[in-house]
Amino acid sequence: MASKFQQLQTKAAQFSQLVTKNGGSYYKELMERNKQYIKEPSSIETSQLLAKQLFYTRLASIPRRQEAFWKELDSLKQFLMTKEAWNIENASMAALIGVECFAWFYGGEVIGRGFTVTGYYV
Repeated sequence: MASKFQQLQTKAAQFSQLVTKNGGSYYKELMERNKQYIKEPSSIETSQLLAKQLFYTRLASIPRRQEAFWKELDSLKQFLMTKEAWNIENASMAALIGVECFAWFYGGEVIGRGFTVTGYYV
């Protein structure tokens, strides 16, 4: 166990030296490659303007996303109404997705309670 810790410590030191030596040049190269995305002059007002633009752009996209959701839901309804579509593969996939959703919900509930299982008689 101590030898693995020593190896990990050695690798961490090597990585730290690599970052120290090449970090500045990597940063400069990264900024040069992506300078078209940098807004000049960089100020608080510019940052606030960009944040507002992002917020309202996302807000404006809600009707389009809502329309796509209802279209997807209608196609799912049509799929569920056809008897030919229901074979064992599709039914098992739907059951698997349902079990997965329940498991994520249950896991979230347990995490929300601080990893305690309460209210169940085991």
